[in-house]
Amino acid sequence: MEQEEKVVSFFRFEDLRVYRKATDYASWLSMQLGAARTESEKVLVSAVCHSAYDIALNIAEGSSRNKSQFDHYLKIAKTAIRECVVYTEVARNMGLFTDEQKNQSREYLMELTRMIGALIISLQRANERRLGAHPEDEPEQESDPYSNDEMSY
Repeated sequence: MEQEEKVVSFFRFEDLRVYRKATDYASWLSMQLGAARTESEKVLVSAVCHSAYDIALNIAEGSSRNKSQFDHYLKIAKTAIRECVVYTEVARNMGLFTDEQKNQSREYLMELTRMIGALIISLQRANERRLGAHPEDEPEQESDPYSNDEMSY
């Protein structure tokens, strides 16, 4: 009987569900907003897509850092999520989003917020388990955010 082997990506952040969800959101958003007509619409589309990309980019960048730095980058990703919430509302007000698209965007953003929040808590718990150490004392080396079943985030 042949066993199924789990293939691990070279870029390990690609194994994080939260990263995949962030890239799914950025792709979805780009497809929804592709038809900007006026200059103000183009500015909005550029800004919201930039913030959406920043969610995934900060997850990727932070994952290569130590746990306290990863925590910091995840918080920056949450800032990008809040930017997307604002841009979503403005897009609806400008007629670039229907109510349904606005709700879909908000659902993506709420799920990303929950996933990132759970990963932050997991990283903080891992730091607390380190007996006698403080996050700022953590060595400047790559952390493994994929241990302790954190890939489910």
